[in-house]
Amino acid sequence: MEGPSAPQATRRGGQKQEQHIAVTDVFTQEWMGLVEEAVRTSKLILLVLSKPVGSTADGVRKLSVRPVTVSGKELLQWTSHEDRRESHENLDSQASLTRLREIFPERYRDLNAFTTEGDLTARSNRKGRVRVTTGPPTKQPSSTAHNRQKQYLIPEGVPCPFLEAIGVMTPAGRVKANRYNKFRQINRFVEFIDNIYDALPAEGAVRVVDFGCGKSYLTFAIHHYLQVIRKRDVQITGLDRNPEVIRDCREVAERLDLEGLEFFEGDIVGHTTDGPVDLAVSLHACDTATDDALARAVQWEASVILSVPCCQHEVADQLECDELSVMTRHGILKERLAAMATDALRASALEIVGYRAAVIEFIDMEHTPKNLLIRAVRRDESERLGEQSEAARHEFDAFKQRLGIERLAIEDALLKPPRVHDDR
Repeated sequence: MEGPSAPQATRRGGQKQEQHIAVTDVFTQEWMGLVEEAVRTSKLILLVLSKPVGSTADGVRKLSVRPVTVSGKELLQWTSHEDRRESHENLDSQASLTRLREIFPERYRDLNAFTTEGDLTARSNRKGRVRVTTGPPTKQPSSTAHNRQKQYLIPEGVPCPFLEAIGVMTPAGRVKANRYNKFRQINRFVEFIDNIYDALPAEGAVRVVDFGCGKSYLTFAIHHYLQVIRKRDVQITGLDRNPEVIRDCREVAERLDLEGLEFFEGDIVGHTTDGPVDLAVSLHACDTATDDALARAVQWEASVILSVPCCQHEVADQLECDELSVMTRHGILKERLAAMATDALRASALEIVGYRAAVIEFIDMEHTPKNLLIRAVRRDESERLGEQSEAARHEFDAFKQRLGIERLAIEDALLKPPRVHDDR
């Protein structure tokens, strides 16, 4: 058997080093040895496997591996990220290394390892080559105990200019006590962005539109995550109908010299864009304005849609179902049922038009009653229309009929209206 071909290495700005090696040789190279050493010597902070190959990943779009301590024993926790759920499994280091060799790069094309001594990225292409990039460490180790303090993507104790500007953090990086809930909300939202990052384009500027941005806490957070944490160029547009809010947001963006971030006075329906949109965000758009935002995002063929609905009245006014009278006779229960049904139908409508949609918890109930987020990721063209779309349409129509609903704004905004036959 011939030995591995000589690697070709280059340096970029003195910081990162790249090497191209054959897939068949990847695990005999020094780079995999670095990963194995980090696991065995407890230097691993986080390892992420993404970009599944075809259907070999059994619906798991990403695997993350991090050290944990359970009953005094050091283990590695494997988290499987699927569209609607996560599952966990704790393995020792030897079992973890065995699994890692089995699934990369045969089942996942991308591997990102973060250690105390440096970062490593390995990416496999369709021609059987792996590009390896190494660089200085970008993550800090955290406590591995199960009862450890929550570790945030935007951490406490580290000064963050935009959090200081919006009054959440002091110049020294301390989170103000009366703003801690907002700090948690911002970080929770950043986690959602992190979870869908692989669905965004890998190259070029990431284009984002935030409908109804308000004071733009989360718009600034998106900018921070993409540009500061991910080192990406961005084109982010925040829209709101309140001119005073837009003026304040512009002042903060200019003061912090935030490139690629702009704010305009306007609404969902009237906004146009001169190019594709990668991420469309709609937070707390009132009532059917959420449907308008979803429809606009679909028209732009947005790669990812994140929407937090607000007040909802449309379904409650139409809800007629004798089997549910035990609930609907109580006003507050009818209102909550209608809200849940509305968001379920919105998610179903997105499935019909070619997205993988899920309704997930935004933040804890005690902080706001508006705690649901609709996450939709655009399917590949080959699977956009077909059995999944047809099944979603059947579910949509059947559920709507069961609740006695005749017509919804989401249908007018997103789905084609039923044909009207003219017999004249």
